[in-house]
Amino acid sequence: MTLLAWKRAAPEQAKPTRSFEEEAEPLLPALYNLASWLARVPADAEDLVQETYLKGLRGYAGFEPGSNFKAWIFRILRNTFLTSKTGLESRRTLALEDELSGTEIVPDGAVEWATPESLFLQMSNRAAVEAAMEELPAPLLEVILLCDVEEMKYREIATVLDIPMGTVMSRIARARQRLREQLMAKEVRR
Repeated sequence: MTLLAWKRAAPEQAKPTRSFEEEAEPLLPALYNLASWLARVPADAEDLVQETYLKGLRGYAGFEPGSNFKAWIFRILRNTFLTSKTGLESRRTLALEDELSGTEIVPDGAVEWATPESLFLQMSNRAAVEAAMEELPAPLLEVILLCDVEEMKYREIATVLDIPMGTVMSRIARARQRLREQLMAKEVRR
């Protein structure tokens, strides 16, 4: 039996048409944002992003065309941070028995008025959210940053963090619940 010519020849994999720089440059602000949250020191965040780019550039030849570049480069950033001397493992731990419960906050009206008072409230709300995020354990902070700040999909987050998608979903739920509780507690104290 003779195979047809188009079945005999293995399809040649097309090389990526975009260079590493073209893929990575648009992600610089997002990478720096995550790095600054993780490292907490601007100089360390800059070093972390620079090291991530260097590792990504070196490994780009092995990057599989058609796969998710954003998840790939964010995973490099996370792994670089975890292996650094200031990594998450040395700074924070999460108790397994730390389960959360509580009620949800319903958002206020959908209309925003740009007045000096409303801008001040937005700035103070942002500061309160950032302060509450500072209190989150590392695994919860990672997922909330990747999901709600970087707007990654659950599957991408699972790839970046190398955890099952169910774990991603439960960590996001616990992180959001913890943030709600911390914000409500601060509101009650006022």
